[in-house]
Amino acid sequence: MSDPRQAARAIDALRRGWPIRIGALALLPIETADAVRLAAFDAADNAPVLLSAGRAVTLKLANQLEAAVPDAPVLVDRAPWLDFAAATALADPQLDLATPLKGPFRAIHLDHPQDAAAALRLARIAGLLPAFFVLPDGAGEVTITPADIDAHEDAIRLTIAARARLPVAHAEDAEIVAFRTPESPGEHVALVIGAPNGQPPLVRLHSECLTGDALGSLKCDCGPQLDAAIRTIEASGWGILLYLRQEGRGIGLVNKLRAYALQDQGHDTVDANTRLGFAIDARDFGVAARMLALLGQHRVRLMTNNPAKVAGLEAAGISVTERVAHALPPNPHNARYLATKRDRTGHQL
Repeated sequence: MSDPRQAARAIDALRRGWPIRIGALALLPIETADAVRLAAFDAADNAPVLLSAGRAVTLKLANQLEAAVPDAPVLVDRAPWLDFAAATALADPQLDLATPLKGPFRAIHLDHPQDAAAALRLARIAGLLPAFFVLPDGAGEVTITPADIDAHEDAIRLTIAARARLPVAHAEDAEIVAFRTPESPGEHVALVIGAPNGQPPLVRLHSECLTGDALGSLKCDCGPQLDAAIRTIEASGWGILLYLRQEGRGIGLVNKLRAYALQDQGHDTVDANTRLGFAIDARDFGVAARMLALLGQHRVRLMTNNPAKVAGLEAAGISVTERVAHALPPNPHNARYLATKRDRTGHQL
């Protein structure tokens, strides 16, 4: 039987740099561990390195089939010179220009692909680079199964934690509702604007963007989209803005900043995410569907340019009666970003 609490314990261990065990594999996170912990974990110096296919493509280790699934697992043979410092450079593509990689690298057979894929998925949830030293017979501080991770991410565990009246700029008649799960440290939020009037609410799914929402970043259109969505919902009579804690399309703040560094090296947002070893879009819109269901709304008008949001809600049981376009003019800093969303991720701008 799966236990979602075990995944939370494993995430805590990974962020502390401790080894964990998933199924048949013991794994030491490269980002948060160090050379001393590696020596304790792998005294024989023969643990291979687990990376994502997206990163392996950069190292010429993945074929085209693997490259199509950037968060799939790839195992790299442990060369004699592959110490902790070399593994760190291997794991983080933003260091490629500063740290010439020795190579050549050799991909080897992966005996437990489901456990390895679960490890990469857990790294994403933890906000860490998906890269590990791996030992089939090693020990971990926490032992979990892939099913524990699935249960941890199950949107059905989301509940309403608190709610209160919250007048905001552009919508004084508003209520804020906070949602959380027993294991997650972050809360998702809904801003309910106006009062139900018998019509499907106008709904906006807005993924958290610290740089855009709070700091006024010009690299994206998140801040202006947030303000415009509140204005539009208020003008429509009533609706709901869901503020989802899925920073950087689900890869977390630190990895989003790594993606920014790769963009400064010339990569677009899609290539930056896949080179880091993440899916192009790792967000879970089932969370949004659960929030709407808890608010008693099963039919909505959705303000979006992203067909994946429509599909995600409908797959989770929310009927989208209308898609309402939500586009703002570009600026010189985000024009390429918006073009990438249109040309490579299917946004209908």
